[in-house]
Amino acid sequence: MMSAESKREFIGYIRIAGQPKIELRLMASSPLEARALVIEQYGEGHEMSLWNEEDASRPR
Repeated sequence: MMSAESKREFIGYIRIAGQPKIELRLMASSPLEARALVIEQYGEGHEMSLWNEEDASRPR
């Protein structure tokens, strides 16, 4: 079980109108924190996709 402090690697991309897709790689403790970090850096209103490889490979 992970502690609330554990950071995991999230990868993904963001598309900002009129610019090439930007690939992302960041460390965060949750998907919500990862999204907040991207919004903090690039602002709101852009298409983005973020995921954690460990979470994606777990059976549902």
